[in-house]
Amino acid sequence: MINVLKVVKIHPLFWLVLGSGVITGYFKEVVMMFLIVFVHEMGHALMAKHYDWRLTKVELLPFGGVAETEEYGNRPVKEEVLVIVAGPLQHLWLIALSYGLLHFDWWTAADHSIFLFHNVTILGFNLLPIKPLDGGKLFFSLQTAIFPYRDAFYGSFYFSLFCLSLFWIVALTLLPFHLNLLVVLSFLAVHHYLEWKQRHFIFMRFLIERVEKKAVSSVKRIRPIFVQGDERIQQVMKALRRDCSHVIILKQSGKTLEEKKALEAYFDEKKRLLSIETIFS
Repeated sequence: MINVLKVVKIHPLFWLVLGSGVITGYFKEVVMMFLIVFVHEMGHALMAKHYDWRLTKVELLPFGGVAETEEYGNRPVKEEVLVIVAGPLQHLWLIALSYGLLHFDWWTAADHSIFLFHNVTILGFNLLPIKPLDGGKLFFSLQTAIFPYRDAFYGSFYFSLFCLSLFWIVALTLLPFHLNLLVVLSFLAVHHYLEWKQRHFIFMRFLIERVEKKAVSSVKRIRPIFVQGDERIQQVMKALRRDCSHVIILKQSGKTLEEKKALEAYFDEKKRLLSIETIFS
């Protein structure tokens, strides 16, 4: 627990909201919100630590937070899903706790109502299928269980961008002067812009981890990839999936190739653009 607390950071946006709460007289609400977000992110962090994920930072935001790890898409989908849902699940016991505290005089019905509102709001907002919210991460993770990693990334990104655009339209139509909401939506828009710029790097990290960390060495499930001999090595890499190792099979002759050899050829600048059949022994 102490090791997890060491990586907790507070985003400047959160300090802005905290300061505005003090100035406007809503300090108690802001403290409640801070507590809710903190517990939410601790759910993610402790579950990640349970599975020995390399946790580098937990950043608190007014609407949730971001847990950064040095895991690049090769952990089992089941693990990732549990790490993601561990955050939203914390709201259930927080809500139950608030109901229990109603038996004490110092926890008023008004306190309970405010605490309940913030819990439900943060929970509901984080479950939206928009990156980097929990709903967006969950959608991407489940996509990787069905499609190749690269296809899942693009599919989840476009869907997230579509949902964010709808959110912007609704916000500007119904709440055009809600400053906090516009700030949060701007943050999400910037995240999408940065993720799009880094899309090739994100896929590259996925591949590098499979080479350097031997991410699939303990995976028992083997999935074949059938290729034409003239397909480029670079193109074949786009078919790699998580939660399995691959054997590449040449359609014409039935020859097989280990995934590791294909990855080594991909990271060899002299071979990357060659046809896949050139590296079959």
